[in-house]
Amino acid sequence: MLLNCHSFFSLRYGMISEEDLLRISRENGYGCVALTDINNTSGCLNFIRMAVSYDIKPIVGIDFRNGIQQQFVGVAKNNAGFQELNAYLSKHLHQKQDFSDVAPALESENAVFIYPFEKLIKSKKDSFLPNEYIGISTKDLTRIPFSPLFKHRDRLVILQPLSFRSKKDFNAHRLLRAVAQNTLLSKLSTSETGEDTEHILPSKVLRYHFKDLDHVIYNTEKLMAECNIDFLFGDNREHQNLQLFTESKKNDYQLIYQLACDGLRYRYGSNVDDVILDRFNMELELIEKQNYIPFFLVNHDIVSYARQKGYYYVGRGSGANSIIAYLLNITNVDPIELDLYFERFMNLYRKNPPDFDIDFSWRDREDVTQHIFDRFGKNGQASLLATYSTFQHSAAVRELGKVFGLPTYEIDALSDGKYDPRKLDHLSTLILKYARYFQENNQPNHLSIHAGGILISQRPINYFTATDLPPKGFPTTQFDMVIAEDVGLNKYDILGQRGLAKIKETLDVIRYNRPDEPEIDIDNVKKFKVDPKINNLIKQAQCIGCFYVESPAMRMLLKKLEVDNYLGLVAASSIIRPGVAKSGMMREYILRHRHEDRRSEAHPELLKLMPETYGIMVYQEDVIKVAHYFAKLTLGEADVIRRGMSGKFRGRDEFDRVKKKYFKNCDDLGYDPKTTKDIWEQIASFAGYAFAKGHSASYAVESYQTLFLKAYYPLEFMVAVLNNGGGFYAQELYIHEARMQGANILPPCVNHSLAETIIEGKDIYLGMQFLNEMEEKSITRIVEARRAEGVFTSLNNFLDRVSISIEQLTILIRIDALRFTGIDKKTLLWKAHFRLSKTPVKFPQKHLFQTEVKDFDLPVFHSSPVDDAYDQIELLGYPLCNPFDLLKYPLPPSVMCADLHNYVGCEIIQYGYLVAVKNTRTSKGETMNFGTFLDQRGEFIDTVHFPPVAEKFKFSVKGVYKIYGKVTSEFGFLTLEVIEITRLDSAGR
Repeated sequence: MLLNCHSFFSLRYGMISEEDLLRISRENGYGCVALTDINNTSGCLNFIRMAVSYDIKPIVGIDFRNGIQQQFVGVAKNNAGFQELNAYLSKHLHQKQDFSDVAPALESENAVFIYPFEKLIKSKKDSFLPNEYIGISTKDLTRIPFSPLFKHRDRLVILQPLSFRSKKDFNAHRLLRAVAQNTLLSKLSTSETGEDTEHILPSKVLRYHFKDLDHVIYNTEKLMAECNIDFLFGDNREHQNLQLFTESKKNDYQLIYQLACDGLRYRYGSNVDDVILDRFNMELELIEKQNYIPFFLVNHDIVSYARQKGYYYVGRGSGANSIIAYLLNITNVDPIELDLYFERFMNLYRKNPPDFDIDFSWRDREDVTQHIFDRFGKNGQASLLATYSTFQHSAAVRELGKVFGLPTYEIDALSDGKYDPRKLDHLSTLILKYARYFQENNQPNHLSIHAGGILISQRPINYFTATDLPPKGFPTTQFDMVIAEDVGLNKYDILGQRGLAKIKETLDVIRYNRPDEPEIDIDNVKKFKVDPKINNLIKQAQCIGCFYVESPAMRMLLKKLEVDNYLGLVAASSIIRPGVAKSGMMREYILRHRHEDRRSEAHPELLKLMPETYGIMVYQEDVIKVAHYFAKLTLGEADVIRRGMSGKFRGRDEFDRVKKKYFKNCDDLGYDPKTTKDIWEQIASFAGYAFAKGHSASYAVESYQTLFLKAYYPLEFMVAVLNNGGGFYAQELYIHEARMQGANILPPCVNHSLAETIIEGKDIYLGMQFLNEMEEKSITRIVEARRAEGVFTSLNNFLDRVSISIEQLTILIRIDALRFTGIDKKTLLWKAHFRLSKTPVKFPQKHLFQTEVKDFDLPVFHSSPVDDAYDQIELLGYPLCNPFDLLKYPLPPSVMCADLHNYVGCEIIQYGYLVAVKNTRTSKGETMNFGTFLDQRGEFIDTVHFPPVAEKFKFSVKGVYKIYGKVTSEFGFLTLEVIEITRLDSAGR
């Protein structure tokens, strides 16, 4: 008889998870419960999925409210009613409209609406449609017999709200309401909170309250009996994606067959052999049997649109293991060449959908998304996918700190953990207590948008969920990817990345800077894979700016493995992932790679399964192989392990069952228990992090494309890197890399620069958009004026043609953007202030005659390169000179990185300019650091700071450091194990 239950998806109101709601309902004697969250349906499908485990009949609906004010509760009598409620809620959420006092008149009676008694007393509504009811709670019992509404005997039902499990829940609710209202707890009005009576009453107690109103109990039970909602989950689910791409399954098959055959000719030409044809036929048969042909055709449509528009893309994920995907141009990885394991992508026993991740340039992704909604979303069948943002420690502490009125510095200390628990006052203790409570409750804070997930369903999305309309302008579900997959909705991952934009822009920059260069076929990756110049860059780990291979950790790995070929880079792309290193298998892989005799230590069965990786699990499909062939699990069970380790299903019964079967099978097969346990721990440590081999191969293709551009067009490539947000490092390092490659780095110039960085021969002019506080409109006016009438000839000529404020002009002068005048910056500033103080900022008009501006004799102003450098640091964030030139005192001789190999095992001093710091924790929870510096010759210094040193010497501030430490070598990679580190003083202005 619970028709108005709130879960914690009544955001910033409710406190109960869907499962807890079912548990406490069963414990209190209820066999049928309705989840009706406030303006939200996030929990509905999971509530329905789990209800069977608690032997409870689930009902779902929506509590429609304007703010805290309850208008009416909608309850779905069936799936069609749920869809109608979702559509009604979605319309109001999209248009940001309040709900009226009267429920919508639906075309059918698939949903009912229950008005709270209190609401009807105020509105004086006295007539009701067949699907409208009057809701009574225990607090209304003394008034209902004397109300005119009492005559509607067959319309009266129990509407007893449930939002909290305990007094602590209610206290937490009040905190959430204060957060929602952005007010102090002491100023929170009781009208903005629920009532502390919104806790569960045992079924017998609730019936006792209504013992004199049998007809109300009867009406309630009758209504709940008429409600039946059903979705299929788990092994019984049907996939809910688009069922037909054309008008029939037959036509869909003919289309994919024709496209795949065309792809055979395009990809393999006359080299089609039995291996390729067998794989072709096997895949196509399985794809048809699993009813995934439309899924492939939709992905083909998406990439075809991209190709038509000239957009670069990379198809990756486990889908890259499919030859059909390769033939349809969804991916560019040949699964035959790489011997990719198709069963990682799809097998008859696998219940979850196939997985394609398609990366587009961050500049093109929005248009591709718009195409998907235009093409497939006209009938409400497409939406973005949501994620749940839950309260984590820092966010919870900061929100609660504001609610309790703590000063900022105290909130910062609590958030960062910088406090003595023994000295905390009462309020601080409460904040930490409830922040922990929110974390332990996995309390949702708000809904966010999945990084790239898009759903395209056969039915309207509202059949499954209501949708929000975030600023992106695309409808977005109210549930996440786990629930989507539970109910059979396969997401399409349309992702944005900057690496592809770098490739595209580099080609554009080459065209204007080297117009005589022949056209580049950037897709000719087979040629790149055997290019010694490119492979030498990889071996030397000179990959700054290149996709996925530039980080300090990857630079270290490439040198240790001595990678100089495509397959080696594919393996490295997965080995670098956190889990492989954590399990200790990264080191073991390097040992077996470099020392052939070490490979004999591998378990014979594992070596047989994974000879290419020396018996070590490196790729996601290795988990499936080991579970299937080593532990004799079915392919479906093996995939449950893979997904369970990824966190998507961890803790669910099916995962625990398969885990037990793994150990039982290994025991039955006579394996040594220690070996069985060690292999399981290897799986557990990295299965959630490792890539599918096809995914790694796709990344390696993009890496090779960027490496080609860096090898042959390094300056143009660095310009594109700068214009697309850099990469792993800060912008300054890419400027340093361009300089190392022979570029002349110049500050912005009003006669050359655009908003973005440009190159003229070997001269790179930084873009004006990189200047702090430089306004877009000012940049646009400068560029338009220059294009209209040519270069500027003087300060006065510039001011006659460009409308600009003194603040914006000061930025340009300080960065030396008017250096063409030949006048020093301080004199220019005087002249600019004089000119603009006499003439207000206005839109310039053309004059027939040049207006004379009085010139004054000014004293000679002193300026220095150090002054220029500090201006650059303030306006760009870094100096354009050598940072070692800014030291207060000259440096004594020291060891350079080029000579470091001569000092292995020795304690030395190096001087380095800080580039990057990585903080991590040891197995004991202690903090340690890895540092990346540049020496005076511009080469990398790699440092390791063990916990005692990390605790004593902090080095996060940018600058030049004196580093005293011991040189160590591991697999030929040299590191300075720091003993002491000190930041050196800089020269003053």
